[in-house]
Amino acid sequence: MIPTDSSSHSEVSWWYRDAIAYEGNLPDAPPLIGGHRFDVVIVGGGFAGLWTALTLLERRPGLSIALIEARTCGSGASGKNGGMTSGYWSRLAKMEALFGKEQSLAVARAASKAQQRIREYARDCGEDLWWRESGTLLVSVHPEHDTRAATWVRNAARFGVPETVSELSKEDVAGLCVSPLFRGGALFPDSALIHPARLARSLRRNALAKGIAIYENTPMVGLDRGTPNRVRCDKGEAIAPEVVLATNIGLTEIPEIRRHISMFSSYVAMSEPAGEFLDRVGWNGAEGIVDSRQFIRYARKTPDQRILAGWGGGPLAAGSGHRSSRLYGHGASRDRVRGLLGEWFPQAAPAPRVAASWGGGIDVSADQMPFFKTLPGTRVHYAGGFSGHGVNATCLAGQCMASLVLREKDEWSSLALCTRDVPSLPPEPFRYLGASAIRWGILAQEDALEAGRQPPMLADMLAALPARLGLRIGRR
Repeated sequence: MIPTDSSSHSEVSWWYRDAIAYEGNLPDAPPLIGGHRFDVVIVGGGFAGLWTALTLLERRPGLSIALIEARTCGSGASGKNGGMTSGYWSRLAKMEALFGKEQSLAVARAASKAQQRIREYARDCGEDLWWRESGTLLVSVHPEHDTRAATWVRNAARFGVPETVSELSKEDVAGLCVSPLFRGGALFPDSALIHPARLARSLRRNALAKGIAIYENTPMVGLDRGTPNRVRCDKGEAIAPEVVLATNIGLTEIPEIRRHISMFSSYVAMSEPAGEFLDRVGWNGAEGIVDSRQFIRYARKTPDQRILAGWGGGPLAAGSGHRSSRLYGHGASRDRVRGLLGEWFPQAAPAPRVAASWGGGIDVSADQMPFFKTLPGTRVHYAGGFSGHGVNATCLAGQCMASLVLREKDEWSSLALCTRDVPSLPPEPFRYLGASAIRWGILAQEDALEAGRQPPMLADMLAALPARLGLRIGRR
């Protein structure tokens, strides 16, 4: 059912409304009432929690598993994103700087296995999840960004995987989609599109059919770590030796995890059907498009000829304030994303009408890579830091989290995503104030450059700070 809470942080997406209608407005799962014991309790009913539950049951069919969701499965970040699923081939060099060459390849290949699992699930589940494979087009929108495509190609060749990317000229890009801003780019063929909320709701139905206990409208109000652990909810508790936390920015409520995450926000707009507009810009394929700005802008088509436009540069929230309306209801960010198609394709005006827009929080890790870990001295495991790239990485998380829960030393638990020391961010309030200032600097700099103006000196200084401090800000 559609959540009825009218608070700003609980607005639902177009994706979620469509998915609920597609499945026939099924009733919510019951809330948790009273005390119950399980082998594993998973907190969070999005992609990461659902994939973890299903993977655990595949590996150990006899496990008793409960999944607890504060609202309804798929109504949070998993049902609000752009539905662009891709691995980590574009990040080989950045991962090499973090993990080394061997582990970078291991992570990228593991993500390709996750991509294959999503592909097979979409093919075999018997539902129309709007799976489309034409790759992702990364386009340059400024001369300073023009060399990135050639760098990706060189890195792929150096790593022995030249098939994972191809460089495109300005003319090649225009053959796929015409914009006066697009200067050239690169195509990553392993990427795909999906209807994210239909995927989440399908995973939910699959989990219920396999006997996984799902409790919706059941927020966790406390966690007592021990042997066993106790997950306390407002009307009951779930007791288990193994607990998995998969709550996106809700992880900031855990002090040991909070220092590794910044809470950024992303805003999305879905158009009305726009077949004539798509014809005018020559966008005939199913490629997702991502631009080269630090706070990325992206767009994708749907099978019914809508266009979704998104922007990863919304405002931050401080500390554990993951319910801040700045993450969900920031008017300036909503206006910016609603105007994106007009900015990219001015020659095809008027831009299509917007049917719906929404925002949501992003758990950006200090090194912009996800992490799958266990709290020291406990059997409480957590998955976070997806940094806006969660559709693929949450499926990868399901494998890694299952290995951690089952104490299996395998290809998943040996990945750097599980074994590395995750960098910490500065403490509050310096984290929020500093990141907000840098965000302003990057936005002011990139807006000026794109408009052909000289950026303010202060913007240039602030935008340069992350590199000087060894930090990563934004989505690049």
